[in-house]
Amino acid sequence: MKQTLLLWVMLGGCMKSYAQVIAIKDREDSRPLELVTVSSDDPKRSALTNARGRVDLSPFKGASRIEIRTVGYQTQTVSYDELAQPGFTVYLKPTSISLDQVVVTANRWDQSSREVPVKITTTSAKEVAFQNPQTAADLLGQSGEVFIQKSQQGGGSPMIRGFSTNRLLITVDGVRMNTAIFRSGNLQNVISLDPFSIENTEVLFGPGSVMYGSDAIGGVMSFYTLTPRLATEAKPLVSGTVVGRFSSANRELTGHADVRIGWQKWGLATSISHNQFGDLRMGSHGPDEYLRPEYVERIEGEDRVIRNADPRVQRPTGYSQLNLLQKIRFKPSERWDFNYGFQYSTTSNYARYDRLLRYRGKLPRSAEWNYGPQKWMMNHLTMTNAQSRSLYDQMTVRLAHQFFEESRIDRDLNDPERRTTRENVNAFSASVDFNKQLTDRQKLFYGLEAIYNKVVSTATNLDISTGASTPGPPRYPASDWASYAAYLTYQRKMSDQVTVQAGARYNQFVLNSVFETTFYPFPFTTAKLNHGALTGSLGLVYNPVSSWSLSANLSTGFRSPNVDDVGKVFESTPGAVVVPNPNLKAEYAYNAEVGLAKVFGSRVKIDLTAYYTLLDNALVRRNFTLNGQDSIVYNGERSQVQAIQNAAKATVYGIQGGLEIGLPAGFQLASQVTFQKGEEELDDGSTSPLRHAAPWLALTRLSYTARKLRLDLYGIYNAPVRYQDLAQEEQGKGYMYAIDANGKPYSPDWYTLNIKAQYQLSDFLSVNTGVENITDQRYRPYSSGIAAPGRNVIVSVRAKF
Repeated sequence: MKQTLLLWVMLGGCMKSYAQVIAIKDREDSRPLELVTVSSDDPKRSALTNARGRVDLSPFKGASRIEIRTVGYQTQTVSYDELAQPGFTVYLKPTSISLDQVVVTANRWDQSSREVPVKITTTSAKEVAFQNPQTAADLLGQSGEVFIQKSQQGGGSPMIRGFSTNRLLITVDGVRMNTAIFRSGNLQNVISLDPFSIENTEVLFGPGSVMYGSDAIGGVMSFYTLTPRLATEAKPLVSGTVVGRFSSANRELTGHADVRIGWQKWGLATSISHNQFGDLRMGSHGPDEYLRPEYVERIEGEDRVIRNADPRVQRPTGYSQLNLLQKIRFKPSERWDFNYGFQYSTTSNYARYDRLLRYRGKLPRSAEWNYGPQKWMMNHLTMTNAQSRSLYDQMTVRLAHQFFEESRIDRDLNDPERRTTRENVNAFSASVDFNKQLTDRQKLFYGLEAIYNKVVSTATNLDISTGASTPGPPRYPASDWASYAAYLTYQRKMSDQVTVQAGARYNQFVLNSVFETTFYPFPFTTAKLNHGALTGSLGLVYNPVSSWSLSANLSTGFRSPNVDDVGKVFESTPGAVVVPNPNLKAEYAYNAEVGLAKVFGSRVKIDLTAYYTLLDNALVRRNFTLNGQDSIVYNGERSQVQAIQNAAKATVYGIQGGLEIGLPAGFQLASQVTFQKGEEELDDGSTSPLRHAAPWLALTRLSYTARKLRLDLYGIYNAPVRYQDLAQEEQGKGYMYAIDANGKPYSPDWYTLNIKAQYQLSDFLSVNTGVENITDQRYRPYSSGIAAPGRNVIVSVRAKF
């Protein structure tokens, strides 16, 4: 009898333990779904499914409403009692026809997009695996809502709502990536991120300064990388991926491997990727101005102009890249979660291709113009505490150190002097974020942040014929840049249909620079800034019924002057040199936007967002004087003196629209359209088109999904930019553009037709293929210095275990 009773107790305990773990799967193919968010408000809990699609329900005990959601699937709401049945499995139905998705970027915490009064676009790891982007910049561009400019193959500068570069913010796992030397010219730091190690990408459109501070004027791009998964059972959870890929347009050879091992309290994630890209080949049909008829090589101690055997091959543009990631997770209890992450990225040298297109007379101006290895390293510790206290329900502390290195190497044709500048930045950051549910209808998000950047810049001039090396003029002064901030956002549900959100942030920024005056007789030796900035937002979301969502938002953003603005010396265009200006203030953006989204049944979804942004006290490049002179000799050439100044206003307005239609038999049609128009005030009071307001962009996609097969046929279209519609500074860059009938530079319209396919050979093995730019168009996206790939055949094999 005692043995029988003991057996029943043991069985009951086992059933109870088993009932606390559920599996979540795809309804169509019963595939386990990883990274599904399971959350409840009472108690306040959140969890993610592991690689086997399983999640432990014990923290949710007693919850009457548990939401189960992930991008691309219909959200389900169930109670704990329903889920706690032995062997219970949740099957999610694939769909993109929904107004509901989980977003983090808006307030740094998981929340429904229905509660957020701004537009946020999400790209899942599943979509990234299907689209197979070569770089993180390409990942953003394939959304059809972010325009990507490239000056070289190893690049990618996003443009969002008329803004780019240091007016956009990049975050990685919640840590600010922008540094004190992010410039106003095109930059390529986003390629340091490895698409294979990204679990989720979110783009917040419009100012995000209340949550993220300086630079978040046009938008915030948030990347979340691989997180170690914990086992829900005693047996360790082991999963991983191996990928090999080839692309024909640049002879790409890429290899990737990642592995995750999870125990019940400890977890590890390791990722490595290596890319080898050859010279990029452009298309057959398009402007002849984009062809590469010749290039420079140094042979037997002489610079020689070599005729290009194939003018469609852009020489030299090839490079290689290595990415590493290591994460360790420790979760001692349901209340505490510790995550340490190490990420490292480095490239080979790669050519700044657009600079190689410039000529002096009939000969190329440069024999070489390279970026040195672009290096990025981040150490990051995150500590999360989830428990109801008087000050918070959830708290996250982030401590991070990042190291950046970049260099520029150039030499004029037949000139033995090679000039090299190198910049190192050590960036330290600390932040603490709190989330508090005040009542059933009121939430509070608040936090503190401190950032410190140390900038070191050096330069050398090397005579390649003699080997003699001498110090050269550094690009930046030795500098410290710091930012200290506090923010608060209050969210209230006025009713079941109406949510109001208001926020404010105060930021103090400090800059100290010491200038090297050996090479240039600056009338100053130091620059000091110590100013404050106050920003705010007020938004409303109205959901009259489950199929409607209307929103309106007013927000401000700011950008504090950084080391690049205050202290840089560089050649902006041929015959113009930018010099330091220590008398700068922050620029401010004022933004208004409205949005609507509507779902018709379960088959059709439309969304539309309209916005208007005013940039005041804008930091722009204008003519300047140095010691009373409007020109100086720079690199042996008399050049106009310019400097960054608070000298203008700029406006930009636009519309973002989307349409999705679920068709019978597994087909779906989706389309995105992005239109923007911007103007910038000039010194004489006239206006010029805003440089980073990209021409309107459209993407239309027809998809077919079956049990093991997915097919996408899609087209991308970009409108032209006539000469008179080019920004004033772009009109002087004839070497980058096509030439119109009047002999003026302009950016022609272009389109591409593309097809992608994915076939699941087994539960563990899949094949991705595709042809991009099927019709082999020769085009160069607006403001880009390199032509886009021609017809590109992609083949990749992915194995999961």
